[in-house]
Amino acid sequence: MKFLEYTPLDSINDFLNHVDLGECTIKGNLEAYSCKHAGTDRKLSRSLELEILDYVGQSSDSDPPSPVEYLSSRSSRKTLIYLVLTLSHMYPDYDFSAVQAHLFFKEEDWECFKQTFETFMSETAKKWSEANGRPLMESLYKAVDEVVKLSECEIYCYNPDSDGDPFLENGSIWSFNFFFYNRKLKRVVSFRCCCLSNLLEDGFLGIELHDEEEGIFEDMDM
Repeated sequence: MKFLEYTPLDSINDFLNHVDLGECTIKGNLEAYSCKHAGTDRKLSRSLELEILDYVGQSSDSDPPSPVEYLSSRSSRKTLIYLVLTLSHMYPDYDFSAVQAHLFFKEEDWECFKQTFETFMSETAKKWSEANGRPLMESLYKAVDEVVKLSECEIYCYNPDSDGDPFLENGSIWSFNFFFYNRKLKRVVSFRCCCLSNLLEDGFLGIELHDEEEGIFEDMDM
């Protein structure tokens, strides 16, 4: 995967780099990639392909519901590999070689993504509107559309377990990772965002936890 520089994404990235909402801070980023192997991509791609084929071969009709039928298609396997490779470039310190297909969910359309976005980003969107005089969703759509033509895109969400969540750190309240993938252009735009607690950073949660622990052990014979 090759990182692509697109100026339409810059203003949103500058804004989402640090949005202070009082008790929490929002951090987000948009990145564009071409689906062309670079560096170690080819090796990881081959490894992922073999793992997927092995998984498909070992699965049976008696297994629990799984994405086997989906992964039987070569184009679908390539899509999964592109998404995993994108994650690897987004988070170079994490190993995504064992990521499984069921952790990716395909959104029906932009409206489905919009619902998720508005659920988590309403306060952030207000700040953007106050500073820029136009809706954040409108600006986001326009910027991403310039890069990957959203009408031709498939939208995926990565919903990892605790072992595969790069945002799982002290103070992380929630996070999301979306991918806008255009097969024709062989291009992906990733949109990652997380909400970090400012209370933990300021030590408030630590103080509360300490007080709770004292209460727990008060009546115990030590």
